[in-house]
Amino acid sequence: MKVLRVEDEPQLTSFIKKGFEHEGYELTVAYDRRTGWSLYQQPYDSVVLDVHLPYRNGVELCRHIRAARRRVPVLMLTALDSLADKVASFEAGAGDYLAEPMPYRS
Repeated sequence: MKVLRVEDEPQLTSFIKKGFEHEGYELTVAYDRRTGWSLYQQPYDSVVLDVHLPYRNGVELCRHIRAARRRVPVLMLTALDSLADKVASFEAGAGDYLAEPMPYRS
């Protein structure tokens, strides 16, 4: 299964990538919204987005993915856990929202 992860924190991404690959997933990583959108043009089985990204945010990227009319599951995996962030993500078309369980500091 091919997964696209868009996340701007390299250390966290490295940790997540190891976990995905250990479970047999092929994870492609983008570190900003522009690169994520460019990579999305290839076929992926699912997309995992962070909310805070350079060049706008993951919620906006989720809107673009839904506007492209491709049926791909989108999970928001982010440090943000406010109700407003969750609602905005679901309204943009995310299928699920998971707050990262660990605090992250670069």
